[in-house]
Amino acid sequence: MTTATRQEVLGLYRKIFRLTKKWQAASGQMEDTIKEKQYILNEARTLFQKNKNLTDTNLIKQCIDECTARIEIGLHYQIPYPRPIHLPPMGLTSLRGRRLRSQEKLRKFSKPIYLKSHDEVS
Repeated sequence: MTTATRQEVLGLYRKIFRLTKKWQAASGQMEDTIKEKQYILNEARTLFQKNKNLTDTNLIKQCIDECTARIEIGLHYQIPYPRPIHLPPMGLTSLRGRRLRSQEKLRKFSKPIYLKSHDEVS
């Protein structure tokens, strides 16, 4: 990992912790605010610990992009949880022979960047 990449990752980590200090739940309830802050902290710690040994620059860049997207979406919609995607099961291609593998491949590529690591952790 280069020094610039390391600084960018550490900057994102600090940004997340600063975000939790001023986070307010959209409902205005104090218990919801506490739960959401705790979720943000746990999610950040888990994902950063999981990815701390990455050495491939492309994977690191994908993780940085995912983190940035999740921060921006969380701030925009005022919810810390990832927004779900709705794809109908087996709705991208018809099932004939090799099409099943292409169906799985298309579903993998259709997943938004902010949900790449969510299924692995949750």
